[in-house]
Amino acid sequence: MHKLTIWLNKIIITFTFTFIVFSPIAAQQQALTLEKVYQLARENYPLIKEKGLIEKSAFLTIENIKTAYLPQISISGQATYQSDVTSLPIKLPNINVPTISKDQYRFVADINQLVYDGGVIKIQKEIQQKTSLIDNQKIEVELYKLKDRINQLYLGILLLNEQLEQNKLTKNNILIGIKMVKAQIANGTAFRSAQLVLEAQALQVDQKSIELQANRKQLLRVLELFINQQLNDDVQLKKPVVQSFSVDKNIDRPEMKLYDYQDSLWHKQRSLIVAKNLPKLSLFAEGGYGRPGLNLLQNDFAFFGIGGLKFNWALSNLYTSKRDKEIVAVNQTINNVQKDVFLFNINAQLLQQQIEINKIEQLVSVDEKIIDIRKTITESSKSQLENGVITSNDYLREINADDQAMSIFILHQIQLLEAQINYQNIKGNQ
Repeated sequence: MHKLTIWLNKIIITFTFTFIVFSPIAAQQQALTLEKVYQLARENYPLIKEKGLIEKSAFLTIENIKTAYLPQISISGQATYQSDVTSLPIKLPNINVPTISKDQYRFVADINQLVYDGGVIKIQKEIQQKTSLIDNQKIEVELYKLKDRINQLYLGILLLNEQLEQNKLTKNNILIGIKMVKAQIANGTAFRSAQLVLEAQALQVDQKSIELQANRKQLLRVLELFINQQLNDDVQLKKPVVQSFSVDKNIDRPEMKLYDYQDSLWHKQRSLIVAKNLPKLSLFAEGGYGRPGLNLLQNDFAFFGIGGLKFNWALSNLYTSKRDKEIVAVNQTINNVQKDVFLFNINAQLLQQQIEINKIEQLVSVDEKIIDIRKTITESSKSQLENGVITSNDYLREINADDQAMSIFILHQIQLLEAQINYQNIKGNQ
């Protein structure tokens, strides 16, 4: 029995130690920053899987293009019967001229080795690489849009957190008032109705807290979906700090890289047009077995072979070369116009966001002055209620006014933070 007690004590000590050591770690895991949420949302967004598939497809395509450097081998065969064959129209004495059979057979293996192609294969590989970059960058553009959705969720939760804290302060002020009124009722200087007014307001504050908590839980569940992690209801979302916020117009959006990649692709397309119009040079060899062989005067089955250097220049490509280059030039112009339109819209958004930031900064400055005044009035009303100078309704009116001023201040603070973050995201802060 004594040994069992010792064994149980060891288990309890071990469990307690483990809980003490690892509980802070668990708590830390439930403390999130906006940057961390960006990262998790990006990693868990289904579209991210497409990047790996694009890279694999590009690799396989390039490997296929490279095979053009390998010897190109083909095998063919035919059996024919013809109505007539070549023959000599004369007969020579003592000379037997063989007659070629009308049924002929031919089995051939051809080998071609490219020597010079004008750079077509090299450019085709580069075009595939550029295409892969473009496809990947299009995904980056879509992934960047996630930030706007994450901002709405994250800042929405922060706003609800601040509102819940403010609700607690309001509730506390009401409870202080109830305590004072109870003392007055006990002394016969106030009526029971004065206490009921404050208690009814306290219940309304509780209702508001329930609603705020429900809204917060709803946003947390949606945020869980984006980051693929379960979040406790008491998870801590750290308030983002916009370090040394400054207004500038250096655009660093993923769309800019996309336009650059597309422009580079059109340059390569133009180079491909030029390369296709250049002559091609290759080695070839042909070996086979058939009747007749290369010696047409011998009507027997025989092996044969031939090899050499082949020159090819497809001059018909020159018919469309000029128009093909014009098409590429038009597409480059379209790409540049789209880039200019994008920059125009981004700069317009930045200007609007800058005006919004300036407006909210002024509102916050006025909010701080109003709050200072309302705090003074609230503290004064507490003393006046305690001394019976004002009624509970008067006290409640000041409490509500203080709560409203603080709520507006909280809202403006979050709006300012959101405007600053949106400015950075519009500008691009990769």
